[in-house]
Amino acid sequence: MADMQVDLVAAEREIWSGRAQIVVARTVEGDIGIMPGHAPLLGRLREGFAARIVEPEGNVLSVAVHGGFLSVTKEGVAILAEDAELREEIDVTKARAAYERAKAQGTNSAEAEAELRRARAQLLAFGEPI
Repeated sequence: MADMQVDLVAAEREIWSGRAQIVVARTVEGDIGIMPGHAPLLGRLREGFAARIVEPEGNVLSVAVHGGFLSVTKEGVAILAEDAELREEIDVTKARAAYERAKAQGTNSAEAEAELRRARAQLLAFGEPI
């Protein structure tokens, strides 16, 4: 199967770069799957969700993505996130506690809403139910 270059970059650091068979992410328009040869596009990533990168050998990288953009060109895919965390960087116990705390507070404040989105993305990247 063909593969493509994928670069995952956050504002503060390069998170991952390599070859992939497919990238799945959620944009503000909905879920999108990108495979080699996909038409060029630029999409805004929806906050509070996870992205998946499937490497050529089948390994799946799960990433909590906290806003940003997805760019597809003939050269490959760039995930340009405001912030992002690979699954292995996430403390699932802390993420669950933050999610429950933010959910209990409701979305009455911008801070609680941001905390809820961040924790939801972390839990989804970890494969935890919401």
